[in-house]
Amino acid sequence: MPVESKAELRDVLGLETFAVVGCSSTPTKDAHRIPKFMLERGYDIVPVNPNADEIFGREPYDRLADVAEEIDVVNVFRPSDEVSGIVDAVLERDDVDTVWTQLGIRDPDAGRRVEDSGRRYVEDRCLKVEYNRLM
Repeated sequence: MPVESKAELRDVLGLETFAVVGCSSTPTKDAHRIPKFMLERGYDIVPVNPNADEIFGREPYDRLADVAEEIDVVNVFRPSDEVSGIVDAVLERDDVDTVWTQLGIRDPDAGRRVEDSGRRYVEDRCLKVEYNRLM
């Protein structure tokens, strides 16, 4: 079952490094505004987008598998039908604690695979909304 309790969500929001799959370089998109909001609050945001040259002054990684630094949370800004493949990449890593899909992004089967691996899964929730509500 996806993480839903306030205490668990606060715990996830207490982590530091968020790889944002689908992070956008377009300032008007939620996939840019929300990671920027988190960056401004002290989180380490690692953009993952093969189609961008620069986001938040960083060169984005093309794929999650390419991310060299340790990741606490993988935040997903991609369509629901891409979540399973992203989870495949997460399951190849030892560092990821949580997979978080943004509002409107759902894949319960992928979520079960995340949870079965001993990690947390937050589904269909906005990081910014939850941060403002809980922190």
